[in-house]
Amino acid sequence: MVTAESMAYQPSQGEFVPAEQHRYVLTNFRIAHEKVKQQRVQLQEQEEQVAQLRAQITTLEGKEGSSTVGGVGWNQGGTSVDDWSTKNTASKLEKLINHWAADVIRAPPTPLNVIRDVTLTDLRSSAPDDSETSPMLVQSLLRHAMAETISEGVINCLIVTSSSEANVQLTRIHEHLFARDPTVAGVWRRQTFSAAVETCSPAMSQQLLAETMPGLARLFTSETGMLSASVAQLLDAAYGFLHMLHGSGAGSAGGADTFYRAFVPELGSVLYQRR
Repeated sequence: MVTAESMAYQPSQGEFVPAEQHRYVLTNFRIAHEKVKQQRVQLQEQEEQVAQLRAQITTLEGKEGSSTVGGVGWNQGGTSVDDWSTKNTASKLEKLINHWAADVIRAPPTPLNVIRDVTLTDLRSSAPDDSETSPMLVQSLLRHAMAETISEGVINCLIVTSSSEANVQLTRIHEHLFARDPTVAGVWRRQTFSAAVETCSPAMSQQLLAETMPGLARLFTSETGMLSASVAQLLDAAYGFLHMLHGSGAGSAGGADTFYRAFVPELGSVLYQRR
């Protein structure tokens, strides 16, 4: 006789699975468990490799025992520049460019029309003509030309030696490294700049200006072959800015490497002499 109590203890048919399906589930579970263990081991190995790489970068940059003074962290192997120092130095360089252009207008080495025509030719904007110009227009042209010279000839080029050919090769090497790994490129850049020339000599300044603005280079070169002192000082200040950016360690705000690039806004239209 089957009672209701005995029926309650009888297992239902849905609670059983075939032995083959049971073995299949266990096999898949073991395989998944092994894969998880392998992934865990791989992640641990990667973390160890990353930690070793960071330790090596720290050693190369000389960050041990670093201290911060006036917004610039002085380390055993270099300096780390924060955003405020970068903006402050860039603002000073901008003022130097404005003062230089204003001084040229106050005491022009040649008539303003000649300076305008030479600058327009260097900027490859338009052909010169015989129209009269204004001091404000020439001053704006000079500021733009010098900004482009500093951007393309100084900031965006690794000036490490007094040889332009060697600097071009070093710039290409850095671009290749930067495309593959910015961190490695940053370490290489800072180590390379640790052996760079300290200042931009008048000969180097004249070469930089001649490569970017040949007309202005001839205009501000004396009969003895020396570049104007004001132009040489301006380019030397730009080189100091370059050395601060590329020769410093990573910023104090974080460990990510930053590659500063200068730029001059593209001209939307042709520059006309009368405007």
